[in-house]
Amino acid sequence: MNTQEVADKLVQLCREGKNVEAINELYADNIVSHEPKGTPMELTEGKNAVLDKTNQWYAMVEEYHGGSISDPIVSGNFFSCAMDMDVTYKGMGRSEMNEIAVYEVKDGKIVSERFHYDVPMA
Repeated sequence: MNTQEVADKLVQLCREGKNVEAINELYADNIVSHEPKGTPMELTEGKNAVLDKTNQWYAMVEEYHGGSISDPIVSGNFFSCAMDMDVTYKGMGRSEMNEIAVYEVKDGKIVSERFHYDVPMA
């Protein structure tokens, strides 16, 4: 798959709520995932670790109220999407999150993801 095809497939699967399937199908084994500086999962390396991070996030969610992902913007080996979600976290209350995700594709697989969002102050 080329970058556009990977981007379209990721968006499709995310819109269907199949985020784990997206990781299994589209991510390279050596994926590198970056969250904002100072967050607990600032750097995650490897597909299994990214799956673990995703499952940990799901375990923290008490209720999912809604969300969206934009159509991808593709340039060369990169694409980005805006992602918004509204969730209630266990013991932490309801929170809305808005982020920009930037992905890099090589040989038909996502090799890097970087999430940009405001980190709530404690």
